[in-house]
Amino acid sequence: MKKVSVSFLIFLMTAMAVNTIKAQTKDPVLITIAGENVTKSEFEKVFRKNNSKEKPGDQKAAAEYLELFINYKLKVKEACDMGMDTSSTFVAELAGYKKQLATPYLVDKEVTDKLMHEVYERMKKDVHAAHILIKCAADALPKDTLEAYNKIIAIRNRILKGEDFAKVAKETSEDPSAKDNGGDLGYFSAMQMVYPFESAAFNAKVGDVSMPVRTKFGYHIIKKLDERKDPGEVSVAHIMVKIAGKGASAEDSAKAVQKVHELVQKLKDGGNFEDLAKQYSDDGGSSKNGGVLPSFKTGRMVPEFEAAAFALKNKGDISDPVRTSYGWHIIKMLNRKEIGSYDEMQSELKANIGKDSRSEVSKASMVAKIKKEYKFKEDTRTRDEFFAIADSSLINGKWVAEKAANLTKNMFSLNDKQYTQQDFAKYIAAHQTSRKNTTPQAIINGMYDNFVNETCMSYEEGRLDVKYPEFKDLMQEYKDGILLFDLTDKKVWSKAVKDTVGMKEFFEKNKANYKWGERLEATIYNCSSEDIASKVRDLLKKKTYTNDSILAIINNSSQLNLSIKEGKFSKGDNQYIDSIKWTKGLTPNFTSGKSVIFIDVKDKLAPTLKTLDEAKGLVTADYQSSLEKEWIASLRSKYPYKVDKDVLATIK
Repeated sequence: MKKVSVSFLIFLMTAMAVNTIKAQTKDPVLITIAGENVTKSEFEKVFRKNNSKEKPGDQKAAAEYLELFINYKLKVKEACDMGMDTSSTFVAELAGYKKQLATPYLVDKEVTDKLMHEVYERMKKDVHAAHILIKCAADALPKDTLEAYNKIIAIRNRILKGEDFAKVAKETSEDPSAKDNGGDLGYFSAMQMVYPFESAAFNAKVGDVSMPVRTKFGYHIIKKLDERKDPGEVSVAHIMVKIAGKGASAEDSAKAVQKVHELVQKLKDGGNFEDLAKQYSDDGGSSKNGGVLPSFKTGRMVPEFEAAAFALKNKGDISDPVRTSYGWHIIKMLNRKEIGSYDEMQSELKANIGKDSRSEVSKASMVAKIKKEYKFKEDTRTRDEFFAIADSSLINGKWVAEKAANLTKNMFSLNDKQYTQQDFAKYIAAHQTSRKNTTPQAIINGMYDNFVNETCMSYEEGRLDVKYPEFKDLMQEYKDGILLFDLTDKKVWSKAVKDTVGMKEFFEKNKANYKWGERLEATIYNCSSEDIASKVRDLLKKKTYTNDSILAIINNSSQLNLSIKEGKFSKGDNQYIDSIKWTKGLTPNFTSGKSVIFIDVKDKLAPTLKTLDEAKGLVTADYQSSLEKEWIASLRSKYPYKVDKDVLATIK
């Protein structure tokens, strides 16, 4: 008896312990909003994701974020109650995002990894190649394909027998540019050509003429002229002298030439490149940074600029003036960087491969895996039955699905899901295009392959929510995010912009918040020398010259002599205005680099209220904040919600 009692007691204690553990591990409800529960783990996941810098156990941060989270959930609830999640616009937008988010899951990661390593190794080199092209459509008839192939082989034989490649290219190539460049493509690196062409060029030896290479353009033969180490990435600064487009007058062009040569002379005389770029460059985007441009690799800039930039060998080297379609440039080498390590470039490589033609290799491998996983079975005889009803209307892109009304068999399956001839007929009707130099049979074969591949991908995409919980969570985030954006735009952002009456009323109630501080009405004269400054002062004394006429007189001999800036300036708007006493009249001369500057102070403007137009940006932002506060208050009143503070206290 004792043995039985002890055994029973042990069993009972074990069961109680298991139940206690289960109770402790149960995910408690943190918030209930309009009857919907939000668990502790759901909130914690979002909180940690958006507050990664907060220290674990920060109760204050969790409580503050909870208020934002409640507002977020209330807005999404309101959007759903309004039916925004069922609108055709929303459904289409969410489907588009799903396609993008699904992309990483619909490739063969092993194949992609191999492609990334291949690209990385090729990026270390530049290949110089020339080619000859004989066009041939991807779905060309067999006889046309053979004809194009034989033609390119005959051309290759001419070259192998000793004829000059460039000469033959000009005579035979169907690439229009070959007439001028003899087929010479210059230097290129990985992912700058279609994948089959790139592979043939990189795998060849210098001097080789390849066998025909098939791409979507046709057949190519490629002659590898040279191979070099990739020059890497350069960082440069430039001073640009802009020339108007084709309508530029001879006088404007002459002035630009004069200005760029004067700038060259200033640099030779010891002028600071950064200061000259700030003062004289016509590239507004880079001039404020001393002419510095984002770093770039080969193939990213117009050829003339790129060639001059990469020709600079050492830091600090400055080019001669370079003419491009934008105007004249003087370029300074700031830095040259070699290709980064594979680990550093992984993200960039992966993104670029996704946009490159080689991504089809990974997709094809993925389709093969999907077919295997979901027990793909097909009966190609059901495809061949379409040959009898595929006529010239298919070539013209006007075939109708009704022609296949009698075709109702199953064509292939994935698990227990069947895809029928009627599904394929609808696919053909929806995806057909007008084509030339092909047959209905060739079109059917190609479209069937596409139909199978797209169906496999779609089937896998439809199962991502089940296979990958993180994908399901991400889709929910996007769904809520789109609803939140659309509803906030409707209730706050667009409403504030469109509600001119409401904004005026808001402004009138709060106009004391929108004031100009003290400002200075002034004109800044930036002169190239003391002598120029003296001449400008003399003209100003006569009080008969406008600033435009002064510019015309002073800059007659050089476009660099004088620049003028006039306006109303607040503290912090201009370094020169900040450095002077705000009293009427002409200031003494002062220097900045080699420039001589003085300022004509017109008036000191007292603080004053801004008009609505002057404060429009600030007023709009404040009005939007006001509308949002009112909206959130109404939502909290409309929908009941309850927070379990005991559960909140356990968040760590």
